[in-house]
Amino acid sequence: MNFILIAVAVLGAIGLIAALVLYVCSKKFAVKEDPRIGQVAELLPGANCGGCGYPGCGGFADALVKAADGGSLDGMLCPVGGADVMGKVADLLGMAVANSEPKVAVVRCSGSCEHRPVIAEYSGLRTCSAMHACGTGETACGYGCLGCGDCVEACSFGGITINPETGLPEVNEDLCTSCGACVKACPRNIIELRKKGPKNRRVYVGCVNKDKGAVSIKACKVSCIGCGKCAKECAFDAIKVEGNVAYIDADKCRLCRKCEKACPTHAIVAVNFPAPKKVEEPKAEETKE
Repeated sequence: MNFILIAVAVLGAIGLIAALVLYVCSKKFAVKEDPRIGQVAELLPGANCGGCGYPGCGGFADALVKAADGGSLDGMLCPVGGADVMGKVADLLGMAVANSEPKVAVVRCSGSCEHRPVIAEYSGLRTCSAMHACGTGETACGYGCLGCGDCVEACSFGGITINPETGLPEVNEDLCTSCGACVKACPRNIIELRKKGPKNRRVYVGCVNKDKGAVSIKACKVSCIGCGKCAKECAFDAIKVEGNVAYIDADKCRLCRKCEKACPTHAIVAVNFPAPKKVEEPKAEETKE
């Protein structure tokens, strides 16, 4: 009986000592969280999309508080909440937030079924990442959209769908939050976040094919051939041709659309511009009898 009592006493003493050690360590090494982090997190939409560049809304809230302590919230943006949410966060932290021009996802591939016909049949896991990993595709273009919809699956807001007629992704501007999930999901890097532009108008090159012109045009009728005619036509130095493909800088572009008219393959895309007015042909004068 004495042995049992001794064992119980020893275990009790060990437990008591361990509890005291844990208590002292918890007090000594305790990490105090700034209460503002939780308050900011409550203002954020809770989408945890990562479009802000941080690991979820909690990570972004922590970064916002640290940025406020540093004296500026410039460059910090919640793509889902937008300016309204950022304004509330700025008010809470006693800061001013710089206006950030809204962005939207843009699919830089115009190679529809009509322009880029299928020449092979892929048999395997039907995802863009799997098809790209195999170094293959069903068309002759090694840079264009694979059409399996990895971007669609990545979008939490239903902002992108595959058009069954063209086989290409289409972005719904009203639903797109510019979180960048589709950008990360595309293995061929054809999706880009661009400024919406005034009246949601924008001009961009709908191609990322880096092959030489003679090769790329055989694979797709609307491929950029790197001829440079668009760059020569641009008076604002907004277009550069690198790696056999042109790129339009949205910050420099003035939406004059001269590059669009100069492109011989119609690889340049203009969005949300009014349709050109049809010029009525003059009616022939009726001969008098």
